[in-house]
Amino acid sequence: MPQMGVSVAEGTIVEWRKRVGDWVEADEAIVEISTDKVETEIPSPASGRLAEILVEPGVTVEVGALLARIDAEAKPGVAHVDEGSEPEAEVRGQGSEVRGDGGNGHAPPISPVVRRMADEHGVDLSQVEGTGRRGRVTKKDLLAYLGNEPSDLGPLTSDLPPEPALHSESPYREEEPAAAPAGGQELSVMRKQIGAHMVRSLQTAAHCTTVVEADMSRIEAARGKLSYLPFVARAVIAALREFPMLNATLEGDRLTVHEEVNLGIAVSLGEEGLIVPVVKNAHELSHEGLATRIKDLAQRARSKRLTPDEVSGGTFTITNPGAFGALLATPIINQPQVAILDLEAVTKRPVVVNGDSIAIRPMTYLCMSWDHRALDGAVAAQFLSAVRKHIEGWDG
Repeated sequence: MPQMGVSVAEGTIVEWRKRVGDWVEADEAIVEISTDKVETEIPSPASGRLAEILVEPGVTVEVGALLARIDAEAKPGVAHVDEGSEPEAEVRGQGSEVRGDGGNGHAPPISPVVRRMADEHGVDLSQVEGTGRRGRVTKKDLLAYLGNEPSDLGPLTSDLPPEPALHSESPYREEEPAAAPAGGQELSVMRKQIGAHMVRSLQTAAHCTTVVEADMSRIEAARGKLSYLPFVARAVIAALREFPMLNATLEGDRLTVHEEVNLGIAVSLGEEGLIVPVVKNAHELSHEGLATRIKDLAQRARSKRLTPDEVSGGTFTITNPGAFGALLATPIINQPQVAILDLEAVTKRPVVVNGDSIAIRPMTYLCMSWDHRALDGAVAAQFLSAVRKHIEGWDG
């Protein structure tokens, strides 16, 4: 297990990209690992054939633990268990697991996850039809098999007398029993970590939410092809300089106000979850610089190329569900920070301007959740008003 960050002490195996016997090149992704900060691919340290996997998916080990062995003396092109015939002794030793696959006398390999699920449910994998390469049984095949498996109660229920029919004049009818979910699927490592982090935050911080409305007209005119996010980020940084109590972290009873603004930007990974990479020393960047850094971090987050140090050390976080059309939300604070700003969708609405006039303006809601242990509502409202002032008075 490699050292993937200063504060990372352990990691969880998510998925092996190679199986035993596969050839792997140096620096080719061989395993996916999740820490409490990031999920990333780990490259092979050498070229060779994967001889042994020592840690199965789902297992958490400390930094420095041995994960697998690579035979660096092997040669590419030499057949292994999945490419040719097995030694006779091995075939005899695995006779209970052998299934025909077209004549080579051995079963396709079973992933550790599938084998563990089969053991938990008492399933004989030789009875499961595989749809993978060369008939390999995949997790999807096993879940489908478990979902279609007949219930042990089937023969008993067929002998029971039918329920008496309802009275013909009754307006009521028996409800059909709800169909039981077929199989189900365990949450991914990332979803478990997100859930644990969010629950811990709700149990730790005294969450409150304050909302203000902002006119985005000046930013709309200035942004060109850029999104709203870097402009709002620049306004937030300016407001944090005026109200440094929000550029802080609270750990236990110790509140630390930070000089540098390390701005966390929530990035959606689709169905996999989300991650919050950090723009370090964001106060030193213009809105153009922020746009470039945010784009780079988002792209590397989605391709799993972030390092743990790039998702740690944040002092304030911005999340941007407005990009997907959301109008209002109450975000959960990213511990141990004391506040998180939620940028909602920019929509054209009629507003009162210049006294009694009505105009159509691009408007948005700025929703901020903050920790009442660290600050009070007056400071939160003043900070949001400062953010709005910088947005509405944008002059580049």
